[in-house]
Amino acid sequence: MTIRAFDFAHQSTTANPKHVASLVKFFESGVKTPDHYGFGVEIEHLPIRKDTGKAVTYAEPHGIRNVLQALTQYYDPSREYYEDGHLLGLGKPGIAVSLEPGGQIECSLGVLKHADDLDALYTEFRRDLDPILDKFGIRLVNFGYQPDTSYKEIEIIPKHRYYAMQKYFGRIARFGFCMMRASASTQVSIDYFSERDAIDKLRIGTAIGPILAWFFRNTPNFEKETNPYPLLRQEMWDWIDPQRTGQLWGLYDDNYDWEHYAVDVLTTPVFIADLSHTPEYTGDRPVFSAPYDDAATIYPDRELNQAEINHIISTHFNDVRLKNFVELRSWDSLPIARAQRLTEIVSNLFYTRSEFEGLLSYFDGLTNLDVREAKADLQAHGADAHPYGQSLDFWREFFHAEGTLDNEPGDPLRPDFFQA
Repeated sequence: MTIRAFDFAHQSTTANPKHVASLVKFFESGVKTPDHYGFGVEIEHLPIRKDTGKAVTYAEPHGIRNVLQALTQYYDPSREYYEDGHLLGLGKPGIAVSLEPGGQIECSLGVLKHADDLDALYTEFRRDLDPILDKFGIRLVNFGYQPDTSYKEIEIIPKHRYYAMQKYFGRIARFGFCMMRASASTQVSIDYFSERDAIDKLRIGTAIGPILAWFFRNTPNFEKETNPYPLLRQEMWDWIDPQRTGQLWGLYDDNYDWEHYAVDVLTTPVFIADLSHTPEYTGDRPVFSAPYDDAATIYPDRELNQAEINHIISTHFNDVRLKNFVELRSWDSLPIARAQRLTEIVSNLFYTRSEFEGLLSYFDGLTNLDVREAKADLQAHGADAHPYGQSLDFWREFFHAEGTLDNEPGDPLRPDFFQA
């Protein structure tokens, strides 16, 4: 008998086979050839007032809403995103601008062919944005958490999804409001070349993400006090909702595949139902809280459309997430120089075949318990941790992660403000 972790997941639910097939086809659509790979990089920024250092919210006078409105002149009008008349996103080739729940400004850059391409796109993003920020007395900083503002002082943006999310996380989660309103991250997305390659990248990304998160930690303060957690982002997400965060259930089972991933996503309660792109829906409240209902209960008995698939996948926040690419989600918001260095390291580890095969060989036989132990070791011991039995010096060399630009400030006006 082989004990597999996924066999004990979602014991009272069954996914709709048509929904499962839809997600598997979606994952298949992401397969690239090794000579056509790329990157996507997302950097979330914390907006603060120039004169006070306090967080800037969406609706306040001279706030984030005004910034987006002024920024429209540089973006494609057809890609403006509104909800109930509120402007919440912009886009043009290579750059998308969106908002996180607390008004954090996110730029999504790519598809990039080389890590070096990141700087040019980011420079374009800031060239248009910075004069507008200056006009409204705002500046952006890159930290994992608001340095001088509590989550209690921040209102979420007017988006139905975030209202439902706040209601849910506010009742079941530790750190739910903190994560939504006051945190910020850097995420790197990579391509895969087959189902096997996708699963391998999910496994390796999950295993090494916490170690790289230590090398790129960037959260000096938490709730206006010195941050006590070596990896605050990990601490928040691990305690928010274990059915949709942390490791993927069964990821290190020997038979794990795309269908397992699809079943996991589809049988977990969606917690936020979004029927705004479901033609059969006739009600007047297409986005609502659904803390107990899974996809089979909410969505029609047919193959899912892409908007429905994207929404369902987006209700999971695992350390590494599968879309039609692999999304690595472990890192604090980083200034651009550090974000580019991180992207270079990720590129080398996942796209240089000899490096990736070395990782696969080293972590052969890894279990979910091994990963949990490594994460706990880093959180408990910080610089003295030995994840997977090796020192952090060993891992820095093994990952070729020298030069992580630890002296690059998240706020240029506070050049000595770093995470201890």
